[in-house]
Amino acid sequence: MNNKQTEYWIVDKNQDHLNIHNEIKEAALWIKKGEVIAFPTETVYGLGGNALIDEAIEKIYIAKGRPSDNPLIVHIASKEQVGNLVSEIPILAEKLMDAFWPGPLTIILPSKNSVSTRVTANLQTIALRIPDHPVALALLEAADVPVAAPSANVSGKPSPTTAQHVNHDLNGKIKGIVDGGKTGVGVESTVVDCTETVPVILRPGGITKDQLEAVVGPVNVDPALFEEGNIPRSPGVKYTHYAPNAEMYLVNDYQRRMQTFVNQYRDEGKRVGILTTYEHVSDYDADLILPCGYREDLETVASHLYETLRCFDDHDVEIILAETFPKQGVGVAIMNRLEKAAGKKVL
Repeated sequence: MNNKQTEYWIVDKNQDHLNIHNEIKEAALWIKKGEVIAFPTETVYGLGGNALIDEAIEKIYIAKGRPSDNPLIVHIASKEQVGNLVSEIPILAEKLMDAFWPGPLTIILPSKNSVSTRVTANLQTIALRIPDHPVALALLEAADVPVAAPSANVSGKPSPTTAQHVNHDLNGKIKGIVDGGKTGVGVESTVVDCTETVPVILRPGGITKDQLEAVVGPVNVDPALFEEGNIPRSPGVKYTHYAPNAEMYLVNDYQRRMQTFVNQYRDEGKRVGILTTYEHVSDYDADLILPCGYREDLETVASHLYETLRCFDDHDVEIILAETFPKQGVGVAIMNRLEKAAGKKVL
């Protein structure tokens, strides 16, 4: 699809009764008709299309340049809609919905096959979530259809956390963008498969394993989570994602070795950028040093990670060296995204 001009609606998320505002109603109508609209969630901006219409889903794949064997998350406005989309709701899934919806948790359940097979990539399961963002909820309520919505970026690039990021990637490729301000969580939702006896995390995200286990007891982690080449059971796990334009490496033992690697690349005549935290900005000498948050508060790192990766694209660096983070709590999601952004290249 190649629209001559992408429409742009600015919506104040703090207004009351957003679902009856003209901007929301217009954007929702386009979704219902089968067009593709970008909108904010609490995690990242999503690229929404009517999950019931094959052509709408095709437009999502075309706009993103996304492989069509990668399933999409279906966004809904309320729990009451779940029964129309799934054939069974296990008790553990019900508990997770009650605890974390609306919120950054996607739950995989047996599909009733009521949405386009393009959404589920011909799997017998469907991924559902209710976003915790007033603009998203208003749009979904006004559209009154299940909305498939991957991140609103060109496939493989850092996910968008502002409407400006979406406009940069997709202007002219989609019908419209609803600008509801900057997102909060920053990394995508946690994806949990509830078709198993014990729930399985297929993608780490805004809800941690500890938080899930506090509600439903033991939760497993898919051993294929960090492996490439598997049939994707979850959105965002098969292909390299989140990558900036420059070649990127993760640096283990960064406090001792980071500057050595910077110096080596600069001796080769390359411009080097460093992805760090505010605690370590003054520790390095490089062509570009960008902090993505505070190491003492990893939620700030998650919130600003994609924005920081995109900032590197605005500067003429050829190599990006990134600090690593402990794989605990939201650090699991951060490292998952960084490893994919770097193509698992580690120094």
